[in-house]
Amino acid sequence: MYGNVAHNIYAQNNVGIESPAKLIEMLYEGVLRFNAQAKKAITDGNIEKRVYWINRSVAIITELISVLDMKQGRVAGYLEGLYNYEIQLLMLASVHKDTAKLDEVSSVFKALLEAWRETTNVAR
Repeated sequence: MYGNVAHNIYAQNNVGIESPAKLIEMLYEGVLRFNAQAKKAITDGNIEKRVYWINRSVAIITELISVLDMKQGRVAGYLEGLYNYEIQLLMLASVHKDTAKLDEVSSVFKALLEAWRETTNVAR
């Protein structure tokens, strides 16, 4: 459910995506952007926006899980576990209005984004 929503949003906004590698980069950037918005909503005490932005991040991570090729070995399994853990942290951040948990998720996705850019040579 969430996966198709995330993919459709990015497909609509970026019709000319050059490659699947670029799409993954954009999804990682989306998580970072949406987490920043969720953090602001928590700080502002805006429940509706907090839930909205966290749900957007969860949708993207769900999409990332759905595109994993589990035949590629242990890295795919590791990423699946990591992504699921990040979803759990986002849910806890939402329930407990915990910006530290959002920061933790953002830190992981910043590292993933950096590693992705290094390994795929996606132009910035």
